[in-house]
Amino acid sequence: MLLYFRYWKLESRNLFMKNKLTELFQVQYPLIQAGMIWCSGWELASAVSNAGGLGIIGSGSMYPEILDEHIRKCKAATDKPFAVNLPMLYPNIEEHIQTIIKHQVPVVFTSAGNPKTYTSRLKEAGITVVHVVSSAKFALKAQEAGVDAIVAEGFEAGGHNGRDETTIMCLIPMVKSAVSIPLIAAGGIGTGRGMLAAMTLGADGVQIGSRFIASPESSAHPNFKTEILNAKEGDTMLTLKELTPVRLMKNAFFEKVEQAYGQGATNEQLNELLGRGRAKKGMFEGDLIEGELEVGQISGLISEMKPAGEIVREIIAEFKVALEERSNSKYIF
Repeated sequence: MLLYFRYWKLESRNLFMKNKLTELFQVQYPLIQAGMIWCSGWELASAVSNAGGLGIIGSGSMYPEILDEHIRKCKAATDKPFAVNLPMLYPNIEEHIQTIIKHQVPVVFTSAGNPKTYTSRLKEAGITVVHVVSSAKFALKAQEAGVDAIVAEGFEAGGHNGRDETTIMCLIPMVKSAVSIPLIAAGGIGTGRGMLAAMTLGADGVQIGSRFIASPESSAHPNFKTEILNAKEGDTMLTLKELTPVRLMKNAFFEKVEQAYGQGATNEQLNELLGRGRAKKGMFEGDLIEGELEVGQISGLISEMKPAGEIVREIIAEFKVALEERSNSKYIF
């Protein structure tokens, strides 16, 4: 009986230790749901975690008391690990950090800032820290700052993006050669085949955002979800690089930005045009005309609304099929 118990413990432990990321996060699959503003609250995060991935609450669009509520509800909805995305430009970041530490959130994904600022403090509280970067140079700086893993986000990704427009095909091998800590690929991934491709390039796992917006658990407005389901190739573009680069779905607001560029708009004029609250207006309130609709190029492949757990299972199943297909004759030469 004792021998059996030891064997069971070993087998159980191995379920969560198949690669660097599953060991680091104590999850079944190296699949992370991105922490997207206005789209990823506790319902989406808990659903992804319950399905074996790592769900993330996007705190960038939340007041401190709202984040507190979402963490409490997420902990009640899952006994699996989950994370919080912490954009370091957020004005109430100190309150957010206190809330995260108070609730003993196991993992934090930091972004939009210097990883040196809060990494030590979070790790001292026993929190695993992951930082989002868009270049090998910043990946190395994040590693030097002591983070536990890195998300390398390619040009294909939705929302705020890197200025260099480096695609994931080039970015992942470059970052892999620069750092030794676990690497997560993001941008342009929404299928199991995409996941396998990213891991073949050198990533230990993937972060997926846009595909999870089109799920019932996402807090995005139904209008925005429908717009994603109808998206085609070329319906998104990176813009506003002079301010903060962001990939948007083309709509009336996007056309206004393009017209402003054509008229030689200054940064001040672009800022005035952008105003405040456009992301909330578009993604959370459903204004498809005047709102910002932040989504990635992979939206052209998303055609069906599915529960988040089903999305996780479908991606993993497709990943396994694609892995087996590598014995196909087209790979032999």
